[in-house]
Amino acid sequence: MLATIAFEFDPLFYVGDISVRLQTIALAAVLFAALILLVRIGRVTPLAGPYVPPLTLRAADVPILVLGMVPGAVLGGRLDYVLVHLDYYLDDPASILDATQGSLGLGLAVPGAILGAAIIGRLIDTQIDRWSHASVLPMLFALGAGKFVGILAAEGQGRPTDLSWATAYLGDGPWSSLAASLPSHPAQVYEALFTFWVLVLVAIMLRVGAFARRDGSVLLVGVALWAIGRMIVATTWRDAAVLAPFGAEQLILGVVVVGCSGMILRLRTR
Repeated sequence: MLATIAFEFDPLFYVGDISVRLQTIALAAVLFAALILLVRIGRVTPLAGPYVPPLTLRAADVPILVLGMVPGAVLGGRLDYVLVHLDYYLDDPASILDATQGSLGLGLAVPGAILGAAIIGRLIDTQIDRWSHASVLPMLFALGAGKFVGILAAEGQGRPTDLSWATAYLGDGPWSSLAASLPSHPAQVYEALFTFWVLVLVAIMLRVGAFARRDGSVLLVGVALWAIGRMIVATTWRDAAVLAPFGAEQLILGVVVVGCSGMILRLRTR
């Protein structure tokens, strides 16, 4: 079974004796671009209230909000990973706090980052609903581009397949997926494409004034649509099913969708 698309390159960038993953460098660039986009959108997002002339969100709030996003994403991501591998951590609970063991899961990292930013936003008395409105497009850009960057490390390879667009990674790597040389679904690309489709859809909705209230509901819509897309893409993952046809991450994402839907209804009826 041969892949039509085969990658063979060194995924490391060298500076003297120091090596850094190309994925890490590209991901840092993606996050920086997302923050710049957030600042630019914030500068044209008016504050709530009868301000004359209308004032806009303060760019100086962004670094402070990031201080809340990072630990929120880490805690949420770790909780996601523990839930997905619950059997292992029930046998070895001490490993939950071991930062050198395991990884982070994206399903709860995104809600965790949003919650962390919201808590910090309340503490500094900024208009978190307006910042939530402004952050949806940068968030979707970061999620989509971040998944594309996974190509540089073979991260997120799906199940083996003989489809014509299957991808395989040759050479020593190091690669992030096991058996990277086995032709497989490029699941990371599927998720990136779906996320960018959500970005375009949300941008159109914003353009036509579907979220004129700027109450943050558009961010919840964006997260829910992204989670649905990730659930669909997860059908190509190598994860085992834990409930009927669903894997643990799909169940977590289902909870995220339900939670976002409930919060949207609450905002709309408030």
